[in-house]
Amino acid sequence: HTQLFSLCYFVLLHRVPLIKGKSARESLEEQGLWNEYKGKFPFNPTRFDDQSLYVSNEQMTNDADLAYFGVISIGTPPQSFTVIFDTGSSNLWIPSVYCSSAACANHKRFNPSLSSTFKNAGKSLSIRYGTGSMTGFEGFDTVVVGGIPVKNQIFGLSQSEAPFMAHMKADGILGLAYPRLAASQATPVFDNMMTQHLVNQDMFSVYLTRNSAVGSMVTFGGVDTNHYSGQIAWIPLSSQMYWQITVDSVTVNGQIVACNGGCQAIVDTGTSNIVGPQADISSMARAVGAHSANGDNVVNCNNINNMPSMVFHIHGQAFTLPASTYVRQSTYYGCRTGLQSSSSDLWILGDIFIRQYYSIFSRAQNMVGLALAR
Repeated sequence: HTQLFSLCYFVLLHRVPLIKGKSARESLEEQGLWNEYKGKFPFNPTRFDDQSLYVSNEQMTNDADLAYFGVISIGTPPQSFTVIFDTGSSNLWIPSVYCSSAACANHKRFNPSLSSTFKNAGKSLSIRYGTGSMTGFEGFDTVVVGGIPVKNQIFGLSQSEAPFMAHMKADGILGLAYPRLAASQATPVFDNMMTQHLVNQDMFSVYLTRNSAVGSMVTFGGVDTNHYSGQIAWIPLSSQMYWQITVDSVTVNGQIVACNGGCQAIVDTGTSNIVGPQADISSMARAVGAHSANGDNVVNCNNINNMPSMVFHIHGQAFTLPASTYVRQSTYYGCRTGLQSSSSDLWILGDIFIRQYYSIFSRAQNMVGLALAR
């Protein structure tokens, strides 16, 4: 009987493979355009500003290092799109045929008139980015994610997009944070999966590969035991909007270097680096031997093996990031740490952290589970 049970359970996990592609930064570096781009679109990792917390504008980040994309389809018959599965936002949106921005011209565009199940929601949508915005309108249609057909899913169809989005590999974004964060009160995809009883458990988990282009995975409905080893540490959320948790401190070589007395952090697949307040990030960079150059915290590539680990202390447990995980190597610009400062007090634990720790997002328990990725 147990064998039969585990087989059934296996079938109920819905996996969406993610491709690790070239990030915008890698493409721009190859073309020799990175410095110009960086000057034009200064990175604004702040996903939030308090004034706009409850209005229907959602900040998203123009993150040039994002590299993981998965495929979904929308409509009947299905039209396919690559999206960033983003636990730091809550809306689903894709480019539409009504958009003539440069960013839409080089991405796939949804044509609602070709879908027999599309309904116009009669509502406009505006999503702000660090350096511009996406504007459009909302519609309802069947969205298929990992083989799961989600009926009457509300989503945004862009009519204009900020210029920097032309450099992004993904067509659009699928937000996996809480409904409170959604622009225009749109119901997030995972909320519909739960209410339509399409998942076995009200949770999803994310596995990101280090180097390999294939193998990364978002699993809806449970946990994939192949992707982690050891115990799962369950951490209660401190707020249910982002996947927000309390970090107790950050240490290097046993000394507290950041987040002294505790800080708030979000676990965010839609940000590539680790982002924190300026003073703390500078202190961490100094502690690991990085120096600031050209807007990056730069290190000597030959030193990686001798650099110390960073340890995030969360809910009584230590989460260690060895130098090999937090140093990014570029073909053109040498080595830099994946540490970035922002003007917010809210920390972001992005892909650098998630590559090391398999991340489980439980809506049933309002907790994040972290386990050593393998």
